[in-house]
Amino acid sequence: MLPFALPGVRRVALFGAHPDDIEIGAGGLLLSLASPGLSVSYTLLSGTPERQAEARAAAAAFLPGADITFALHDLPDGRAPAHWERAKSAVQAAALGGADLVVAPARDDAHQDHRLLAELVPTAFRDAVVLHYEIPKWDGDLGRRNVYVPLPDARARRKVELLHTHFPSQKDRDWWDDEVFLGLARLRGMECRSRYAEAYTCEKAVMSL
Repeated sequence: MLPFALPGVRRVALFGAHPDDIEIGAGGLLLSLASPGLSVSYTLLSGTPERQAEARAAAAAFLPGADITFALHDLPDGRAPAHWERAKSAVQAAALGGADLVVAPARDDAHQDHRLLAELVPTAFRDAVVLHYEIPKWDGDLGRRNVYVPLPDARARRKVELLHTHFPSQKDRDWWDDEVFLGLARLRGMECRSRYAEAYTCEKAVMSL
């Protein structure tokens, strides 16, 4: 396993198909990146006004001090591929601002809205590192990852705390609990010799020596 760093990340582009996708998949990474002066583009394809309000509050909590620009769209949940043109335009609009780091769903995600974003994002961001996150779900689509972000215990638990605080609309889902979130983080941590971690896929990167 080869450790590497991403120094000088000042512009981050975040993509989710639905409110809470970004924070479930990359909340620990966001807490690690958060700093004054960080510029963040935050794009969601869908969500009711109530759910989008949750996402705004969550982003502010996960990224304290960051300058966050929101682009919250209202594509029908589960129907994003049928609205390809609007989804593509949303991604292209976010790409106009550029980014050092891009965070998006994984190509092997079983949800069609997630997969669409995973396919569109790399076509718009050709000069940035793109990390594809994972989301635990009923479909059982968790796979092998090749990039890990170790999380100190306090940061992993802070992520879960913020998920519960800022997405109360999801509390009745049978999979929304500490054991799911921390269990996956513990498993990914074991894979990278840490207690907790988030795992991503990076399909293409250029190493500067």
